[in-house]
Amino acid sequence: MKRLDELTATYGLTDEQRDALARLLDILATDPTAPTTVVEPDRAVDVHLADSLVALDVDPVRAATSIADLGAGAGLPGLPLAAALPGAHVALVESVGRKGAFMERCVAAMGLRNAEVVVARAEEWNDGLGACDVVTARALAPLNALVEYAAPLLREGGVLVAWKGRRDPDEERDGAGAAARLGMEIEEVRRVDPFPAAQDRHLVVARKIAPTPPGFPRRPGMARKRPLT
Repeated sequence: MKRLDELTATYGLTDEQRDALARLLDILATDPTAPTTVVEPDRAVDVHLADSLVALDVDPVRAATSIADLGAGAGLPGLPLAAALPGAHVALVESVGRKGAFMERCVAAMGLRNAEVVVARAEEWNDGLGACDVVTARALAPLNALVEYAAPLLREGGVLVAWKGRRDPDEERDGAGAAARLGMEIEEVRRVDPFPAAQDRHLVVARKIAPTPPGFPRRPGMARKRPLT
């Protein structure tokens, strides 16, 4: 596929890594349980793969040795990043068991040795506390909730990378307020253009600059029910 070849060249991937991504496209197209409506390879290569791999433009992602993809769903962006970063351990954190089972099949089909499926809510994943260089989240929650999910999981100096669409000043203000309470700081809101038809795509990068205060993580659901602002 020409578009997949272009992504391989753009991000300096090997033939083996390209083949792993091709197998992900295949399982998305052929597995009826795939938890996404975009399954045709000609669209999925952009909507899923290119949109995931754009995180490689963020230097801390390239340098990470431990990544947690929260609300991983169909394994995006976690699976493409695991394929592209064989030196990083990628935890695909998802609370819904059937989605976890789908990702297990993808990990096996792609031949990934550095990806682990964790069926749990982010707030209950104790093994991840303070263990991650990078936390990723794509189409999961408002920014203030994402900051709260990520802060306890990150090592000091680590970053949250959140996929967002059109910029929302209210959401960014609430996210910055939550970050300030959680030892985090919004470092960058980066405009990205992962594929030609993409519109209003941004990556929000928030860095952990201080220890997470006592009382976090809160109980599951509290970040959405009683959000920090």
